[in-house]
Amino acid sequence: MPELLDIHHGFNFRDLGGYRTTAGAIVAPKRLVRASKLADLSPRDETYLRDYGVVAAVDFRSPAERRAAPDRIPHGVAYHEEPVFAYDETAVSDWAAQQRAFAQAADAGFRNMVHTYADMITNPQSQAAYRQLFDLLLDTTSGAVLFHCSAGKDRTGMGAVFILAALGVPEATIRQDYLLTNRYVTAAAAAVVAQAKAGGANANTQASLHDLWVARGAYLDSALATVSAHYGSLAHYLSAVLDLTDAQVARLRQLYLLPAAD
Repeated sequence: MPELLDIHHGFNFRDLGGYRTTAGAIVAPKRLVRASKLADLSPRDETYLRDYGVVAAVDFRSPAERRAAPDRIPHGVAYHEEPVFAYDETAVSDWAAQQRAFAQAADAGFRNMVHTYADMITNPQSQAAYRQLFDLLLDTTSGAVLFHCSAGKDRTGMGAVFILAALGVPEATIRQDYLLTNRYVTAAAAAVVAQAKAGGANANTQASLHDLWVARGAYLDSALATVSAHYGSLAHYLSAVLDLTDAQVARLRQLYLLPAAD
């Protein structure tokens, strides 16, 4: 299982190293890190990330999210703002309207997430953000690239899906990595629901908020079904939409994979 980074003031910081590709190669450790926001990092955490080898951080959050909770970027780490959405579709942007919808239907949050995952595939801004991530990966010949959103679950999750697919990791393993998030967001999800309950939120609202905070196979299925319907396959999506050439895919594999063991 990929390494969980020892971050004290943050959660869901994971190294993608260790996954095996269909050809038997292994994703190199300390090269690809997926994470939640860096806004709460302590000085100790910042030093830890720098010592871990992080050389660049990609922030998928919206401008409003970044203003509300600015990242704490370790000294010497290059910071890249690449919002997947103009606003945070994975959370509650218009809280008054969402609260009414959530109160009326326990599956409102679930349906919101299913729609959001499909939108991450077809939204031009999302496509541009993920293409910029690949450009950075192609330019980073050493050290680790960290990419994150708020909880390190949805926008970050799809970033990991695209990267692992480009590297040749099988879909079953990609799904496993996506769902692994649930092990690390449990406490945060429970705290959000408890706070809502204490504020008088009904059971429907609590269920919807929980669905906003977990990774569900149905969410990933929504994204992959959209890929299949519009583009045929993830491989074709990477080439036709994210403009990854065969040469660039080969270069990514050269940079981020270790040879297959004999």
